[in-house]
Amino acid sequence: MVGAGTDHTKQALTGGPAIILVRPQLAVNIGMCARAMANFGLSDLRLVSPREGWPRTGAYRKGAYAAAAGATHLLESAKLYDSTREAIADLNFVYAATARGRGQMKPVLPPAKALADTAARVAAGEKHGVLFGPERTGLDNDDVALADAILTFPVNPAYASLNLAQSVLLVGYEWFRAAHGDALPYEQEERSPPATREMTLAFFDFLEEELDKRGFFRPLDKKPVMSRNLRNMFHRMGLTQQDVRTLWGLVVRLVEGPRRDPKKVWRRKKLEEAEGEKG
Repeated sequence: MVGAGTDHTKQALTGGPAIILVRPQLAVNIGMCARAMANFGLSDLRLVSPREGWPRTGAYRKGAYAAAAGATHLLESAKLYDSTREAIADLNFVYAATARGRGQMKPVLPPAKALADTAARVAAGEKHGVLFGPERTGLDNDDVALADAILTFPVNPAYASLNLAQSVLLVGYEWFRAAHGDALPYEQEERSPPATREMTLAFFDFLEEELDKRGFFRPLDKKPVMSRNLRNMFHRMGLTQQDVRTLWGLVVRLVEGPRRDPKKVWRRKKLEEAEGEKG
């Protein structure tokens, strides 16, 4: 399954800190983490002793690949390690993502600050990574001890536990903002030019004329106020030229009824001509 926002004609962004999943338990969560990474241009997925091995086979593989929703290239290129120490051996700086205080006197940073620093250091050639623990228990203290700093999220203190893929998604989002800015994946489509006042007033005149024919302005002494209110309502919309044309056509159809089918009109005309010849 590939997401609706996938566009293989555009260049995919890669790089960023390594995402290290320590003893992940569920294949589907590994797949969702890959999807979150692909969303934000992260491409280094490392797995430490997955509970049921890797690469997965059968139903486990199918679940992971379905959850990845098109980011299967990250699953296929994921690196497998027997220990956390091996997984981070080539990195210069490591964060441990955890929702709990660990009493290890390490710096504790929110993702926005941590990833801004990481973006600057990665740009200078350093290699960084973020450790994420098992779904049920999180990182153990020995894993946290291997990290330089703790990364935690500004969440409800009474319910701070996040789903594994959610945590990766938040880290990826902050990484992308720090490394690439807030540029959106596409620009707003070009709108129709704003309607000129002449065009808008002509529509108002037409609309009010048709409403007047149908007794809308009652009592008559309230017509000036009702007319001003009606015009102001449309002015607040900031109408474009296409808006005015659409509204005008809408009123025309309400007044005149459905358009006549040109083919039916042509056939009726031919029948009338044929009847005339017979007569």
